[in-house]
Amino acid sequence: MILMNESQQARGQRTRFKICGLTREQDVDAAVAAGCDAVGFVMYSKSPRYVTVERAAALAGRLPPFVTPVLLFVNEAPERVLAACESVPGAWLQFHGEESPEQCLLASGNAKHPYIRVARIPLSGDGFDLVKFATEHARARAILLDAHVEDYGGAGKAFNWSHLPPNVNAHLVLSGGLTPANVTDGIVQVRPRCKTLAVDVSSGVELDGPGNKGLKDPEKIHRFAAAVRAADAPPA
Repeated sequence: MILMNESQQARGQRTRFKICGLTREQDVDAAVAAGCDAVGFVMYSKSPRYVTVERAAALAGRLPPFVTPVLLFVNEAPERVLAACESVPGAWLQFHGEESPEQCLLASGNAKHPYIRVARIPLSGDGFDLVKFATEHARARAILLDAHVEDYGGAGKAFNWSHLPPNVNAHLVLSGGLTPANVTDGIVQVRPRCKTLAVDVSSGVELDGPGNKGLKDPEKIHRFAAAVRAADAPPA
């Protein structure tokens, strides 16, 4: 998954995006049809979007070339992470818990498997040293910004983007409460603050109603993709 700055935008390149928390074949197909760059599978058993390694491997097998599977872990034992990588060739890793830089390196096979480290940002946007965090996790391919909620992501809540540092020397992935309605604004606000920016959505493209976590709405996926492209469009 390749992550873009304003100069890249001026050359006509685009913001990459990932659809996370996929559990069904039709949702993988909808994400691919919308032009996503990566899809995420949740390996955290306490999540309502959890899938087994075997299920993730089967779903990832539907992906065409140049669409990257990403396996999301929360404080998992390194040997289990590495075993999952054997089952899903070419997968990136996403560490969403309290993993230290050393634990991330160990679980990724000393960065043999590319990984993203999640920064859990308070909803106010204050009280988190993102510059320090990104420096500590310099071996990560990107830092994913998610809202700090009681559980580990997927709560559909956005943090205050305007309180992020003005200059972070890292590739960032904006997540947390993104929807087709607000992702354009999120890209415009956050992209100037980092080396490159990608976006990641889960709950914002799910079917409405209780009990639908992990069940994606293809119309919302396509509207999300259109809103990402709108952020990249040159001014009229």
